[in-house]
Amino acid sequence: MKYIFEENSFHSHFSLLIEENRFEHIFYDNREARLLTIVWNRGESQQILIDGNHYTFPRNTILPLMVNQSFWFEKPQNLVIWRFNREFYCIVDHDKEVSCVGFLFYGMREITFFQLSAENLQRFESLRTVFIDEFSTIDTIQGEMLRMLLKRLIILVTRIAKEQSIQPPMEEQDFDIVRRYNIAVENHYKSKHQVQDYADMLSKSPKTLSNLFALYNHKSPLQIIHERITLEAKRLLIFTEKPTKEIAFDLGFEEVAHFSRLFKKVAGDSPTDFKEKHFKN
Repeated sequence: MKYIFEENSFHSHFSLLIEENRFEHIFYDNREARLLTIVWNRGESQQILIDGNHYTFPRNTILPLMVNQSFWFEKPQNLVIWRFNREFYCIVDHDKEVSCVGFLFYGMREITFFQLSAENLQRFESLRTVFIDEFSTIDTIQGEMLRMLLKRLIILVTRIAKEQSIQPPMEEQDFDIVRRYNIAVENHYKSKHQVQDYADMLSKSPKTLSNLFALYNHKSPLQIIHERITLEAKRLLIFTEKPTKEIAFDLGFEEVAHFSRLFKKVAGDSPTDFKEKHFKN
């Protein structure tokens, strides 16, 4: 079943997919579909493919996916999938409402599955039913009702994510800095490669950021920048025919050698070796 709400004048899109037999998204084949995605696996564990890497998607877990990720699911008929673009609900503009930007979507550098407790499982089942009812109710306030429900969904997933992925628990003011840092990196990683650049944006010193991230066993600010650059490079190597030199230029490097050294440091292989290994597998 596929439920879709669109406002053509605003180019907004929100959809709910349930028990669909086929579902995949190849970002570089369809750059126009810039949709944030929340996936709930209601069935047994299954295999999935994200950006060319294999993962096991456990039963009754939630998976947030970014707009630029490519993915495929072994058993999409067991999934509940919410997808929306920023024209429908911009989590940047509504950051204070949902407290998720730079964390739930932008802050998760690694693929993370969030386990639903029995209590949260009931919440999601109820929410799924309400979503179906609202998608089926066509009136002048349908869009606003769906936005309210989406906000509720994002807040619920964010709470679960914070509980399961941040140890020790993070003070709200510290959490706010980490969120803002992550989204700044997401917005500028192609042009700004130094921690100082982001420290200036946040009116903090690089040392303050490094100490804060270390306090919560977080990856270092510089590591976050390097891993984001490398992740995008991997996607370009896998899903496009661009040569290494062009990819380096796209990611803000004047010297290919500098880009290749950074890539090998993070990925463990040179860009050429990484591409050869991927297609060999």
